[in-house]
Amino acid sequence: MEVFRLSREKFALPLSGKGAALKGGRWNSIGVELIYTAQNRSLAMAEVAVHFTLATLPDDYVMLTIKLPDDVPIKEVDESELPTNWHEFPHPISTQKLGDTFVLENKYCALKIPSVVTKGDFNILINPNHRDFPSIEVTKIEKFPFDKRIFR
Repeated sequence: MEVFRLSREKFALPLSGKGAALKGGRWNSIGVELIYTAQNRSLAMAEVAVHFTLATLPDDYVMLTIKLPDDVPIKEVDESELPTNWHEFPHPISTQKLGDTFVLENKYCALKIPSVVTKGDFNILINPNHRDFPSIEVTKIEKFPFDKRIFR
């Protein structure tokens, strides 16, 4: 499976969950490492774009293409299994607990979870502490200029 991650160039490599652990996110608490990726490039862009305005738009982003081998265990979560308020902003603590439990149980290397930003698309969350994580590789890094028309 190929997944995609949009990142500031200086933080693109090495692939780790340290940035997410510093601030926490919808699917992880502060201190819990998790790598946020998307099933396609446009979702990766949308997941980042919701945090910017035209005035705050950085110009140093790169798109990472990441290869997950077919034998890497992935847990799929259906929307019906999520807390009723999972999609709210700001995100509820219940979604962080779900992601934290995924990381702590360490049964799966990745978690396929519905996107809040783009209904019908999925984020793939990667546990960098799972035994299969070393088999995951970044296969391409490309400069990613945002189209400024998105931020009018």
